Amino acid sequence: MLEQPSLRQHHATLELKGTRSARPVQFTPRQNHLLAALPQDEYARLLPHLELVHLPVGWTVYGAGDQQKYLYFPITGIFSKCYVTKDGAASQCAIKGSEGVIGLSLFLGGESSPFQTLVLSAGYAYRLGANILKIELEHDGVLPQLLLHYTQAMITQTSQIAVCNRHHSVAQQLCRWILSCLDRLPVSELAMTQVQIADSLGVRRESVTEAAGILQRAGLIQYSRGHIIVLDRAKLEAQVCECYAVVKREYDRLLPVYRQLFASVSAGSGAH
Repeated sequence: MLEQPSLRQHHATLELKGTRSARPVQFTPRQNHLLAALPQDEYARLLPHLELVHLPVGWTVYGAGDQQKYLYFPITGIFSKCYVTKDGAASQCAIKGSEGVIGLSLFLGGESSPFQTLVLSAGYAYRLGANILKIELEHDGVLPQLLLHYTQAMITQTSQIAVCNRHHSVAQQLCRWILSCLDRLPVSELAMTQVQIADSLGVRRESVTEAAGILQRAGLIQYSRGHIIVLDRAKLEAQVCECYAVVKREYDRLLPVYRQLFASVSAGSGAH
């Protein structure tokens, strides 16, 4: 696994070239919803140890069996936890973003996982060293409780995706996948290739083409050249199977702070 260089600790202001807005973007750890839920004293204790890193699209944050040295708290981007078979076939079992963490095995007592985590949409994360996490878990604080709740939400998501892959059409799975990605982005547009989508859903590329065509003809999305624009989210939610709502309700139930923060990923840039 390649090591990503750190940018700056704590808060960072970056000039994003090639974007529609020329204004610099400020990043802070509080843009991660778990870190935002910490009491000020716990947050202040972690702050000196949080390191901002860039996670480029296609990068493997953790490969199967890799020793996990950091707990990553994403603030932007989309990340896919998946399993890759011996013959190279992949299937997504969870999707992550600023609502959670990457590297839960560190918290759960293991140091590796048979799954790998890939970057679907480039972003940034604050990472915390395993040694610092171990010390923090010895405190009687809020972070362990949040990580436990997040773990249960992840178990629900993984289980529901397995049900969805077995019982629902590719078009319904694509609806669920698109909505799950949008929940982790501040825009209604996704930049994903057919290969990325097919690998995420564990289906053939031709199946993705057919499913995207169904949604496009229904006026729900516009799909071309690796870009998906959602034209009518309400209708897309009406077409999706129950799996999307089951997972979202569980996140809302276990982590109440998400109800206020989930829909405002970019609004937290001023939080300190």
